[in-house]
Amino acid sequence: MQQLKFLTRLCVVFIFCFSCKSPAGLFKKQSAHEQYSKKVSDAGLKATSMGNLWFVAADKALSQPISVTLPYRQIGYFAADKPRAVGLQFSANRGEKLIFQLDKNPKINFSIFAELWQASPSNTPSFLMAFDTIQIETTYVVEDETNFIIRLQPELLRSGDYELSISVGPSLTFPIAGKVSNIGSIWGDNRDAGARRHEGIDIFAPKRTPVVAAYDGVVNRVNETNIGGKVVWLRPKSKNLNLYYAHLDEQLVSDGQRVSAGDTLGLIGNTGNARTTPPHLHFGIYGFGGAIDPLPFVNTVVKKPEQIKISIGQLNRFVRTNRKIVTGMNTIEKNTPLFVSDANQEFYIAVLPDGNDFRINQNFIQSVDNQLNTVSLNDSINLLDHPSPDAGRKSALTKKSSVKVLGYYQEFAFVETTQGDQGWIPKASL
Repeated sequence: MQQLKFLTRLCVVFIFCFSCKSPAGLFKKQSAHEQYSKKVSDAGLKATSMGNLWFVAADKALSQPISVTLPYRQIGYFAADKPRAVGLQFSANRGEKLIFQLDKNPKINFSIFAELWQASPSNTPSFLMAFDTIQIETTYVVEDETNFIIRLQPELLRSGDYELSISVGPSLTFPIAGKVSNIGSIWGDNRDAGARRHEGIDIFAPKRTPVVAAYDGVVNRVNETNIGGKVVWLRPKSKNLNLYYAHLDEQLVSDGQRVSAGDTLGLIGNTGNARTTPPHLHFGIYGFGGAIDPLPFVNTVVKKPEQIKISIGQLNRFVRTNRKIVTGMNTIEKNTPLFVSDANQEFYIAVLPDGNDFRINQNFIQSVDNQLNTVSLNDSINLLDHPSPDAGRKSALTKKSSVKVLGYYQEFAFVETTQGDQGWIPKASL
């Protein structure tokens, strides 16, 4: 009884201490993927073959993602009997707004956990956000120029298809009202015969065209300088940035004034060291580390991915290579079976017999519907679910059984039985 009272008191003290002051992240809110993973583990399913494959796939999507370039579109299929996850890595510029759209079928009883992570070359990726798959689109503003990873993974033992698109747009409002303007000088251009670099962009427009706030915020300086002429500084709300508007003909705001995106700050001119140039706005962005290229923040061109052009008839099917493929340090022999899981604008994403994902040109594969040859087995043998001596047995094949040979990988052949079952057998049994 005394021991029970002691443990009770200890629990009360423990809860009180950590409720008053707990280390950051100790009781952090779990993502939907983390919550589901815990339920699977608590139910004992992680110890099963399918459950273990699901967890391995989740880790692999983050540790070995496929590199892609934005804008990007991908379609694919998740099969209930093949637990897997999609991992895509890409880079983005500071100030860009990433626009994610994820469509799935079936609409009900099929959930996909969609997450954005920040990649790290030496450490575990950092979780950034989970997509709200109920919404039409999810957005993310790039605060640091870095690499990102998207992970898509359905619940265990669920089948369905998906389409993911990633577009790129600006995170700020364009700083000039109207449509009559053009960017005539960009970040990094030479100034003063190469003595300095241009720390901003010059946007040319008719004199006294309204200049507007690119974001909600507070005007923190209105003054006049020899270089910038009449200038306005704006501090955007909840951002560690300062926006710089220079060469104005007239300033229409005052220090400390609160403004909303689109509110007029002043009128375009050519004051300061721009007296000999046509009227324009010099627009700059400054952070703690100095000047930042403002173009990704305000570029009005929203880059959207093209539609899928390659045939999607091979999705969720086995194919084989029609030639030897050398890529990096890997060599894939002719007639190697691949399982096509996804497709983008130009390539298929296929799973190699060793379980690794691989991007392949549609011209480098062919259907396995036309077998390489038909043979009778030399001996009774097991039909395996993957090319390994310790693989699981799908069925037992008797001596003299006829099989269609669909491809080869290392010391194994990928075959189809007269009953239509596909699997692996040792080459030596042919």
